[in-house]
Amino acid sequence: MRLLLAAGTALVVLAACGTAEPDPVEEEQPVGFTNPVVDRDFPDPAVIEAGGTYYAYATNSRAGNVPVMTSPDLVTWEPAGDSMPVLAPWVTGGRTWAPEIAVHGPDRYVLYYTALGTASGRQCVGRAVATSPAGPFVDESAEPLICQAGEGGSIDASPFTDADGTRYLLWKNDGNAIGVDTWIYAQPLSPDGLSLVGTPVQLIKQDQPWEGTLVEAPFLWLRDGTYYLFYSANAYDRAEYAVGYAVCEGPLGPCAKPSSSPILASSDDAAGPGHCMLVEKDGRTWMVHHAWPPDSVGSALPGRTMWLTEVTWEDGVPVLDGPRAVVDVVP
Repeated sequence: MRLLLAAGTALVVLAACGTAEPDPVEEEQPVGFTNPVVDRDFPDPAVIEAGGTYYAYATNSRAGNVPVMTSPDLVTWEPAGDSMPVLAPWVTGGRTWAPEIAVHGPDRYVLYYTALGTASGRQCVGRAVATSPAGPFVDESAEPLICQAGEGGSIDASPFTDADGTRYLLWKNDGNAIGVDTWIYAQPLSPDGLSLVGTPVQLIKQDQPWEGTLVEAPFLWLRDGTYYLFYSANAYDRAEYAVGYAVCEGPLGPCAKPSSSPILASSDDAAGPGHCMLVEKDGRTWMVHHAWPPDSVGSALPGRTMWLTEVTWEDGVPVLDGPRAVVDVVP
């Protein structure tokens, strides 16, 4: 990432009598940034703000089970280690995916993550707790929180807190792993965020041509009384991977898709954008997502890098102009 600079001028007038005015001096001011904001493999990114610092988490890599980075501004990021260095007893290492964080207070954070369940042989959802956003997150559970082994497994857990403080968890059954439908599920959480209550509800599944055989990576966003369910679809390692959305009556639905096309898809600058979440900063809404270089889709290097794309709203419809490598505003 590098800041973009625009030339400005500043005229210095000397007070001494008879002194000639100097030539104008160019003064550079930052007016934008370039994507990707993380130019290394950092798939399935999730961002929170805590104490004036932004924290970003990603799927496992050489950087750890749950790599974490920090930033003062959403644009300039520095590695901050492995936020979950020790895995839970139910986990077989090497497939720790798609971490998401729920903030419960200044000294309590709950991490929801996907990992390989030793007993089931499927990807399952767990939860871990830390007193700092950088971790270490600890999960001492003997079993996963969710593991729909008969439906292919469970992945991509995403927490949501409603306006009244009620907490929910969304996730996907990994149906494409066994050739069955994929559903985005939602279910209420206990106040401490560590267990599910009530009954799971199916919100949406793959039913549009652009989605291919799956929907996944849900993220629920409340704006002006409307619940927007953002999701990704198609194969993650293809340029056809993209982001769509549904509008829901509440966190437990029902939900409907207002468009038959994605709202964020491959561009000349980035391919296969997806696994998104939203964050607000200084009155603007930004979508954090990963994407491939167009000439390296599915390649290990550089992998899926982290991007920012601004979301604007036109009569309640989310609109994205991107992904763009050059963005002319600063978050």
